[in-house]
Amino acid sequence: MSAIYLFRHGQAGPRHRYDTLSELGERQARLLGERLAAQGLHFDAVVAGGLERQQRTAAQVQGAYRDAGVAFPDITVDQQWNEFDLGAVYQQVAEPLSRTDPEFARLWAEMVRDMENEHAGVHRLHNYCDVEVVRAWVTKTHPYDGESWDSFRARIEQALHALQQRGGPGRKVAVFTSATPVGISVGKTLGLDETQIWRLAGVTYNSSMTSLRLGEDGELRLFSFNAVPHLENPEMWSFR
Repeated sequence: MSAIYLFRHGQAGPRHRYDTLSELGERQARLLGERLAAQGLHFDAVVAGGLERQQRTAAQVQGAYRDAGVAFPDITVDQQWNEFDLGAVYQQVAEPLSRTDPEFARLWAEMVRDMENEHAGVHRLHNYCDVEVVRAWVTKTHPYDGESWDSFRARIEQALHALQQRGGPGRKVAVFTSATPVGISVGKTLGLDETQIWRLAGVTYNSSMTSLRLGEDGELRLFSFNAVPHLENPEMWSFR
């Protein structure tokens, strides 16, 4: 039975520098690699999305393997596994949304102010503004000329299907990606609706592992979700 292991990237930087790993994120990724190498989990192929935080997480895991003397394949970059661009959605949707939602307008102004402090909680918490901007993007309430939710979801499902098609007996593939692609992949496997997919994405820990296995019937099955056994100290758990 072949398997696909989906890894969310380690904790990212603050909102204005999100496509990096924080110091905690670097440590999370390194501990993930050390744990997997100690378990002797071998991969036949390793894929990372095109984002810096995804590739850096993969590189930390690769480094831990090689330091332990355990083989680890070269990392293949596949932009299909990129997260959607929340920053771009904010740029186009926040302004018109603030004109129709007074609560959003108030909280968005506070958020912009608080973002000037790199240590402010706004950088580490999902908030009302995030929820409403994403909702507007998904429902097409306001114009947005970037990638739509439907196109994004189809992109991830196509990337998952491509791996599924290349599966073989005992083949193991690691994918370093982000929370929403993990949610979409699990949703596709379990036949979940849009609301359930977003709930999964919202509770996916940084550097967590989700595993899918391909049965003899060619169908994927969920074997684990959101596992963080490498983070023994709960203080290292993070969502953002």
